Amino acid sequence: MPLRVTFLGTAGAIPTTERNPSSVFVARDGEGLLFDAGEGTQRQMMRFGTGFSVSHLFVTHLHGDHVLGIPGLLQTMAFNDREEPLAIHTPHGTRGQLKSLVNALGNRPSFPVRISEVGGGDVAYRADEYEVRAFDTDHDTRSVGYALVEDDRKGRFDRERAEELGVPVGPKFSRLHEGESVELEDGTVVDPEQVVGEPRPGRSIVYTGDTRPAEATIEVADEPDLLIHDATFADDRAERATDTAHSTARQAAEIGNRSGADRLALMHLSSRYAGDTDDHEREAREVFEGTAFVPDDGEKLELPYLDD
Repeated sequence: MPLRVTFLGTAGAIPTTERNPSSVFVARDGEGLLFDAGEGTQRQMMRFGTGFSVSHLFVTHLHGDHVLGIPGLLQTMAFNDREEPLAIHTPHGTRGQLKSLVNALGNRPSFPVRISEVGGGDVAYRADEYEVRAFDTDHDTRSVGYALVEDDRKGRFDRERAEELGVPVGPKFSRLHEGESVELEDGTVVDPEQVVGEPRPGRSIVYTGDTRPAEATIEVADEPDLLIHDATFADDRAERATDTAHSTARQAAEIGNRSGADRLALMHLSSRYAGDTDDHEREAREVFEGTAFVPDDGEKLELPYLDD
């Protein structure tokens, strides 16, 4: 089942000619999820071909570089004759501000927009095979991060072993794989654990938004396939990172190691590093045991099942 991440905007508070403000699009089995919507997000979606079929927008906090794209995005959706509702999730205590932003152009969107508040530990969205969890972050305003965590998948079905036990090819295979015992013609009962392996983990993506290093990032998902972490500064501005409630690339890498992440995407880069991200990648790679990288705007990343 495809799980694709498109980095729409990777800049910090000030955009550059190459980087738009924060926004990440995740496509899973035909469903579109958007995490933050900095200024110009709708243009980035057109430019990089994600389309506008977004069912849920997850806002980490209400600083402008994460939300000023919302009015334009909603207007573009309306111009495209959207009728489907859009759910927007925002930190506790910010619904009123976000509602004002949604209505900033003086008229309500032509389709339903439902705004809900979330806090650390809440499940912001529960789908059939995954959920999006909110977790506490450490920024200088009300803020949360989000983790998309898939359910465990069924264990592998051992067809050869099933046939050895006398299970006929057909519906009983499916019943066993679904966790149901079956009885053979001679009265023998075959249980699922005899032919089905241990459940296999699904995939997970953790997106922090803006934050200092936070323990909740480590706890929200078990060994995420991808951690998208604030890395506004390199080591040369470590003190400023602390003062402004951001992280360095090295700090992001330390959190990545502690969480057991497989890949680390360094986001929200300050404009002072425009055109030169070598220090970010070098400093993160000195620490991080997986794959660390600075994504470009428009970069796409497919996340496969690691055990396939």
